[in-house]
Amino acid sequence: MSIFQLLLFAAGLMALMVVLYMAFAGPSASKESTRRLQALRFRHSESTDSKVESQLKKAIASRKPRAAKLAGSGSRSEALAMRLDRTGKGWSVQQYLYVSFGIFMAVSVLIYLRSGAFLLSAIVGLVIGLGLPHMVVNFFINRRTNQFNAKFADAIELLVRGLRSGLPVTETLAIVATEIPGPVGEEFKGVTERIKIGRTMEDALQNTADRLGIAEFNFFCITLAIQRETGGNLAETLSNLADVLRKRTQMKLKIKAMSSESKASAYIVGSLPFIVFGLIYWMNPEYVAGFFEEDRLIVAGLGGMLWMSIGVFIMAKMVSFEI
Repeated sequence: MSIFQLLLFAAGLMALMVVLYMAFAGPSASKESTRRLQALRFRHSESTDSKVESQLKKAIASRKPRAAKLAGSGSRSEALAMRLDRTGKGWSVQQYLYVSFGIFMAVSVLIYLRSGAFLLSAIVGLVIGLGLPHMVVNFFINRRTNQFNAKFADAIELLVRGLRSGLPVTETLAIVATEIPGPVGEEFKGVTERIKIGRTMEDALQNTADRLGIAEFNFFCITLAIQRETGGNLAETLSNLADVLRKRTQMKLKIKAMSSESKASAYIVGSLPFIVFGLIYWMNPEYVAGFFEEDRLIVAGLGGMLWMSIGVFIMAKMVSFEI
């Protein structure tokens, strides 16, 4: 059996496992029952806070951003452009594709010159060329999201102080854009600019919410929408929202602290085989040269990397919590 046939067999086996998992894995029955009981409790509760929370959850569940719908079902290039926009770096889709192709060619050529295995070089180059830029984009998105959430509660409190002093909402948004640094100020500046050119405040905020994809900003937009429909004291509503967002941030930090040990273990377990392989290859290249030359060892190495990836993915899911 040739290496190509072995790779086809491994790919077919992996596809069969994925199909079986998707066929038999469904939503957790306990989580579904808990969610239904909680929705029933909110629906029949006499507490105002519970009713408002129920309305927020219902609005979030039924809400589908227009930009996400276009990017998800219309075009993959729009989805990629949205992800690059969320980094705040001004990268274009063409630059992303050029960098991915350059990494793919560089890694493939280096590995081929070192090992002489064309198929192995192409596979490793493809994985690194696609995976490394994706990880870099995710890193910058998460960093910008964390920076936004760190200052967003302060921005809402500044908005509350402006409303209580008698300023209209549009002017307080402009004050937030100039006083709060970082991503919060940039996004509120975009909101005020769209309002100046004739867009309504709801459309301007909705456009920013679709671009950002941040739950905290969605809460802010939904709160304003509910307040405009039901009336009431907007300053008091936003003050309560700022308190909820601060508690949400505290919960995230608590979860991060509690799961840090598991994440460190996952990093060590995931990186140790590659470090050991690199050290052995550095000290005695002939000892592990078969992984670059013999077909069976190449397939075994690729299979080991695949199972390592599955293990790291499972550990990542175990320490990932939804708030």
